[in-house]
Amino acid sequence: MKSANNSDITYQVFALMISIIIVHSIYVISIRPNAEAIMTQQIEQQQSNPDHVVQRSWFVVLKDFEQETCFILMLWAMAIMAQKAKFSNRENQLLKLPLLKVRSGHSILPEDTETFAQPLYDLPIEERDRLIPRSLLAALQRFRTSHNIAAASAAVRENCEMESDRLDSELSMVRYIAWAIPSIGFIGTVRGIGDALGQAHRAIAGDIAGVTANLGVAFNSTFVALMISIVVMFLSHQLQLLQERQVLDAQKYCDEKLIRHLSVE
Repeated sequence: MKSANNSDITYQVFALMISIIIVHSIYVISIRPNAEAIMTQQIEQQQSNPDHVVQRSWFVVLKDFEQETCFILMLWAMAIMAQKAKFSNRENQLLKLPLLKVRSGHSILPEDTETFAQPLYDLPIEERDRLIPRSLLAALQRFRTSHNIAAASAAVRENCEMESDRLDSELSMVRYIAWAIPSIGFIGTVRGIGDALGQAHRAIAGDIAGVTANLGVAFNSTFVALMISIVVMFLSHQLQLLQERQVLDAQKYCDEKLIRHLSVE
């Protein structure tokens, strides 16, 4: 478990670094140069024609540092969620395997538990540590010591509840990112409004270009952050749903493949 946690931390750090490299490269190569060219062209057109209507450009909307940060966090969250979804799919693959070879109509007695547990012990460590083998082993061990079917069923339920709590706690970073994205957007809003107020004396003199540009920063950052937040929240809820189904399917598998075959007589 400790090595798995270290692996998760390493993966998240590298995912963050790769997200920064990808997004910053796109901004440096494409978004900011195009935004500067479009803004220069718009200023020239307004100077030559005061009635010119400025067309909204996505390059200009996305050009600021707050939007770049939001996209970095979005890619980071998606990378983390992709890893969690991959683990859930691996867990679901075990549902198709006959981990316990119990013939139809055959009962498992307390003295038979070691025989049925041996194939589970023979699994590779990585597979044996997954939810279904872990729950089956816990149920067999509890049944061997207690001679009680209800106790074996409780062992499965306890393992599934602990797994559900663990999966939920591992989504804390994704929840933090989903909270941080709109917060960064609001930081851009505060920055833009503050800079616009700093240009108020020029607006009084008749030059409103600085005020409008900074107000554009304020509203664009909030708009982009909220849109990205909607996407991240949707994906996180889909992942949570996948994980909840994974735990329920594992508990159902243990009930069908093991619990209903247990007998004390």
